[in-house]
Amino acid sequence: MVFLAIAIPFAANAQFEKLKDSVIEFYGIVMTADSLKAIPSVTIMIKGQNRGTMTNEQGVFSIVVMKGDVVEFTSIGYKPKLATIPRDLEGNHYSLLQLLVTDTVYLPATIIRPRPTKEQFERDFVNTSIPDDDIEIARKNTDESKRRVLARTLPRDGTENSNIMLRNNAQRYYYNGQAPPQNIFNPAAWAEFIKAWKRGDFKNQN
Repeated sequence: MVFLAIAIPFAANAQFEKLKDSVIEFYGIVMTADSLKAIPSVTIMIKGQNRGTMTNEQGVFSIVVMKGDVVEFTSIGYKPKLATIPRDLEGNHYSLLQLLVTDTVYLPATIIRPRPTKEQFERDFVNTSIPDDDIEIARKNTDESKRRVLARTLPRDGTENSNIMLRNNAQRYYYNGQAPPQNIFNPAAWAEFIKAWKRGDFKNQN
């Protein structure tokens, strides 16, 4: 038991020393390969880990890594670069001057031609179709004629169908056992019929 109590602290201490020896302070500067100018805001990530840093305005960076880690340098407009921390590195500091090469992107050619005449430009400018903004779309959707068309063509939802069924059942139960009143002598019904006729509600849609 005494041997076991002594061996456990010794093994833990050896493991701690091994871990301490593997921790590296990785620092340096990132510059352009053609003009040796510092590159700010370069992303520096350790491959396989969700951990990294960025260069400052002078292109300087500093991050804690482990021996054998692979570090990736990426920046918009430059080709990505990988750097491997040596496993047999002596000490706990490692510096690097990383050069990035410009990543050339070729865009398709764009040909800009002037208008042949001033009159043609004015004609095309006047006839240009401008898409409706939110206010114009809302105004068209709330137009009375548009609402009538939508009311006739859009299907009813479940709530509307349920209300119509309940209202029809209530009316049928109310006049159960007797003849319901006829709206042919109702002036309000005739007025509504005339309005619907003038609107064209009874026209054949086909």
